[in-house]
Amino acid sequence: MANLKYGEKDDFEALLGMKTGYVLDFTNRQFREFVLDSVRLDIDDPTIGGNGSKAVRLRHSWNSQPDHIFGRVLKDLVERTHDGNTTLRKRCAAAAERLTQSAAVHDASVISELSGIEDFEQLAAGIRDSIEKNEPEAGLDRLHTFTVKFVRWVSERRGMIVDRDKSLNAIFGMYVKKLQELKLIDSRMTELILKSSISVLDAFNDVRNNRSLAHDNVLLNREESLLIFNHVTTAIRFIWALEQSIGRKEAATNAP
Repeated sequence: MANLKYGEKDDFEALLGMKTGYVLDFTNRQFREFVLDSVRLDIDDPTIGGNGSKAVRLRHSWNSQPDHIFGRVLKDLVERTHDGNTTLRKRCAAAAERLTQSAAVHDASVISELSGIEDFEQLAAGIRDSIEKNEPEAGLDRLHTFTVKFVRWVSERRGMIVDRDKSLNAIFGMYVKKLQELKLIDSRMTELILKSSISVLDAFNDVRNNRSLAHDNVLLNREESLLIFNHVTTAIRFIWALEQSIGRKEAATNAP
């Protein structure tokens, strides 16, 4: 359940106008769509939101969902408010942020962002499911498949021809070399971090083959799985941000 303190619950009740059974100015349909967009949970499902008014469903959800899941809903709700009580909004924002910080994988938002790109949606859905269940050890094989596809995709965006038989670490090594050749990395430290990731991804191949659900393996323990998840998703987030920056510069250069 979301670990809200008693006073924090009162703050959200006041900020969101829940005493009357409402949540802000949402209609029932709008409230359901808002929560779906925020965390892909159907708050009209009795197992998620129970039964009753919008306020009742919100209370039921924050009493039944994990911190990092419902913290995101509350954070999104706070951002939607325009209450004149700045102190109250700040307290609620701080409480929501505290809950979201309990998320198992800190850079998981990039997985959701990339899910909107063709061919990534199904892979991303499986990874998000593992994250939301707080079971990173169960999603290592899917994260590996996603990472292979992602690294191949960004390499091809840089004009590289990638052999289908090349390993994840080999493709990533080629990509880093291309970034260096094109002078797209500003600092020596960034180069070193990216180069060190080549050997990390080589080890990820072994984890995927021998310690994940890809085969009949004994799963890696949760703590080490979490470390791998965070390291790999951080690398993906950086590469995606870099590619977006490159794309914007190219568009500006080619603009009439």
